[in-house]
Amino acid sequence: MTATGNAPILVGVDGSLSALHATEWAARAAALRHAPLTLVATMATPAPYGAGVGLPPTYFDDLEQEGRRRLGEAADAAKHAAGEAAGLVIHTEYHLGNPVPVLRDRAKAARMLVLGTRGLGEFTGTFVGSTAVSLVSHGSCPVVVVRGSGPDARPPADGPVVVGVDGSPASEGAVAAAFEEAALRGARLVAVHAWSDAAVSSMFGVPEVPWDEIETSERVVLAERLAGWQERYPEVDVERVVTQDRPVRSLLHHAAQAQLLVVGSRGRGGFSGMLLGSTSNALVYTAPCPLLVMRGRRDG
Repeated sequence: MTATGNAPILVGVDGSLSALHATEWAARAAALRHAPLTLVATMATPAPYGAGVGLPPTYFDDLEQEGRRRLGEAADAAKHAAGEAAGLVIHTEYHLGNPVPVLRDRAKAARMLVLGTRGLGEFTGTFVGSTAVSLVSHGSCPVVVVRGSGPDARPPADGPVVVGVDGSPASEGAVAAAFEEAALRGARLVAVHAWSDAAVSSMFGVPEVPWDEIETSERVVLAERLAGWQERYPEVDVERVVTQDRPVRSLLHHAAQAQLLVVGSRGRGGFSGMLLGSTSNALVYTAPCPLLVMRGRRDG
């Protein structure tokens, strides 16, 4: 989405069920775009157990063998998910080191980075692993965290695409990405513009708030944000939702039956130094479907 040319979709592979679900999702996304798929396995080296205690001579060979096994398993899952007729081109990469810097560096040339919610090294009670959280916050390309209704559930394969719209630069990129995703998938697009009563009350500073006038104004804002993209994607059926509610709660409600939720990395209320806004950060942990986080206005 941000890289030029036929850039690959990148997937972090660690042998977990969550990573396999992410691989399957990424394979279908790559097939829709006729883009290559790159699977990356990164094996971290533990520190020696004590001073002067080294690793066995075969340690690194065994580590690479395990990494290659994980890549082979993921490649098989990708082929099955995309279908043999799709002609999906799959590349595999094995790296030794910390997965966060490796994936962050490889993502610079990718159109999208796809991750599972948690890996083999995460605590079983943690719904989102530290690797996913770090890469969503620091990624240089759009990042998808593949989620389902539960920690090990497969992500939904149908339903609408839902996008959060608030007028920020990151939100504009999210709208563009959501229209593209809906068009590729032949899905309905639900554009959600939510504003909370608390924020509006504090803005006016009076007990009597003109809700009808505010709602009319917010509907105009939403229509303006969608107008150009509806012209570019006339085949996409768009449902506009303007609601007096907290953004996270409203987006979760509409995402309950969705196949994809798209948001910007920061909203209008985000501080300029923030890497991830409160809404996108909360949805990383709670979204019931795959979450696509866009960082600013998309290119092209």
